[in-house]
Amino acid sequence: MSGLERFLVIALGLVLGSFLNVVIHRLPRDESLVHPGSHCPACQAPVRWFHNIPVLGYLALRGRCASCGVRISPRYPLVELLTALLFSFSYLGLPADLSAAVAQFRIWIFVLIGISVTFIDLDHRIIPHTLSFGGWGVGLLTCMADYRHGPWELVLASVAGFGFFFLFGLLYEKITGRVGLGGGDVNFMGTIGVFLGFGGIWSAILISSVTGSVIGILFALWAKRQEGASSSEDGVLRLKIPYGPFLVFGALVELFFGVSSWIGL
Repeated sequence: MSGLERFLVIALGLVLGSFLNVVIHRLPRDESLVHPGSHCPACQAPVRWFHNIPVLGYLALRGRCASCGVRISPRYPLVELLTALLFSFSYLGLPADLSAAVAQFRIWIFVLIGISVTFIDLDHRIIPHTLSFGGWGVGLLTCMADYRHGPWELVLASVAGFGFFFLFGLLYEKITGRVGLGGGDVNFMGTIGVFLGFGGIWSAILISSVTGSVIGILFALWAKRQEGASSSEDGVLRLKIPYGPFLVFGALVELFFGVSSWIGL
């Protein structure tokens, strides 16, 4: 990748990362993504265009609103930098034809969806259907251009991922009496399948299960310690930890490293 290409890819990632901040904040609140323009959530003052420059605007403001001085979350530049980093890592080079351009488009769309899902699920414990079904639609429309998997494999993997999580969720709820998987998690597995195939499904399940279990246990032990010895084991087990970020992590590991191929999946 030439220096100019790298600069343009990173710049694109920063700009789209800035837009993702809008998506993450407004989509779960059913607010328009385009109107009104960027404004401070505290005082509603419009954000000037030069304060909207990704990362640099945050640094220039020293992390505070120019109008009311309220603190701006550092997550805004974090999302922008993360998007730029993942765009750079997943760049395939200048496309030689339309099919290659669509293949690159597929990868970046999945990255954008994954980042949005992660932070929305962390904030609201939901994965909006707009992201899952929208991703499903884009994945299906562009599956012919995927350079790793055939279109029918992607379609079948999408159905298999959705179906497996749907049945697992029903079984878990019947056995325990608790909802183990939300509808957003189930739908998002279909999205992973249509972008990454069967390898992506298995990698997402395996990696998310391991990382989710480890972090969940650590969080439960920490919560129990904070609550004191009076907290019950059942109370610890009922802690709600969003699963979407772990699915995204597993899917991105597969996207960048192809771990399913290491074990012949």
